[in-house]
Amino acid sequence: MTAAGDAGGGRPEPVPAPPGMIRALAITVSNRASAGVYEDKSGPVLAGMLATAGCAVDGPVVVPDGEPVEAALRDAIAAGYQVVVTTGGTGLTPGDRTPEMTRNVIDREIPGIAESIRAAGVAAGIPSAMLSRGLAGLAGQVLIVNLPGSSGGVKDGMRVLGPVLAHAIDQARGGDHPRSG
Repeated sequence: MTAAGDAGGGRPEPVPAPPGMIRALAITVSNRASAGVYEDKSGPVLAGMLATAGCAVDGPVVVPDGEPVEAALRDAIAAGYQVVVTTGGTGLTPGDRTPEMTRNVIDREIPGIAESIRAAGVAAGIPSAMLSRGLAGLAGQVLIVNLPGSSGGVKDGMRVLGPVLAHAIDQARGGDHPRSG
């Protein structure tokens, strides 16, 4: 797969980030969108919101759920991305396996991110937000976050993640907490 999101195979081909910008990859997890049954709607929203959060963004790369998710995450780590955010595959259906594939890749979980994303969705009046099984964690120094597969879920999730993204990346690389006063 390439950064353009086609299923050409291989690793994403990242665009070099300007100095000081976070290199991010957006991945859409959808069996139907990857098969061309319908157009990916949440991936472009995710890519746009990552850019707004100050990232140099590639993607969305569109993959089916299951092992292709794990492969895409491992490819993104090998390609040197600092943050990888997925949309889709976090629900309760038998085919929703993105959290399991993410767990295979991460070294350390960051439960506060996923919990805050679910809580924000519920607080926004979307009770089903609590059904998302999305994870967040670090694979080495790479932050990986799973968001729901809807455009609304991506917007809610990025409103939570966006303000802490730069600090999280800095911390993953050994940075210190900002000092006040």
